[in-house]
Amino acid sequence: MKVTQVPEIAGVYLFEPTPHVDDRGFFSRTFDAEIARSVGIDPDGFAQDSLSRSRKGVLRGMHLRSGQGEAKLVRCSAGEVFDVVVDLRPDSPTYLGQAHFTLSGDTQSSVYIPAGCGHGFQALTEPADIAYRIDRPHDPSEDVVIAYDDPDLAIPWPLPVTLMSARDQRAVSVADLAAGVLTAR
Repeated sequence: MKVTQVPEIAGVYLFEPTPHVDDRGFFSRTFDAEIARSVGIDPDGFAQDSLSRSRKGVLRGMHLRSGQGEAKLVRCSAGEVFDVVVDLRPDSPTYLGQAHFTLSGDTQSSVYIPAGCGHGFQALTEPADIAYRIDRPHDPSEDVVIAYDDPDLAIPWPLPVTLMSARDQRAVSVADLAAGVLTAR
C-alpha cells in the first residue's frame, strides 16, 4: 500500500492499495494499521464505521463537525465518486485549500481527512457506496454543512446535482462559518 501526503491540504493523506487481480476478480487490503501509524494516524483512535449508498448525481456535503471536529478515513467501496476535501481550519497554512479525488470501488483508495476539514462527494455511478471510518461517535448536534455551491469555494462538481438532503440544502457559506454562524438560516 502506497501512502501520499496531499500537497493542497496539510494532514490529508491518500492511501492507494495494491490489489491482487486474477480471473476471479481482485483482493485488496483497504486498511493497514502500520502504514497509518507511519504517517502519524492512530489506528486505535477510530471509533465508528459507517456506509452510505448514493444514486448517480447525488451530492453529499460539504460536511464537518464543530467542537472537537472529526477525523475520517473515506473509501468508495463500490461505484465511483468525485470526492472533495476543503481545509476549513483558520489557523492552517492551507486554509481554504481544496483537493479533489476520483474514488472508485475498482481502486479501493482511501482519503484521510483531519478534523476541521470539510468533506463532500458526488456519486458518478448508479450506485456508489462510501465507507467512513471516524475517530469519535457521530453527534448530530455538532453537524456543520457548508454550501456545495459556495462561490468562495467554486468546487468543480462534474455532474448536475440530482438530489441532496434538506440539511445540505440549508447549508451555510464559508463566510458564515468564519463569522461563527454554524447553522443555516
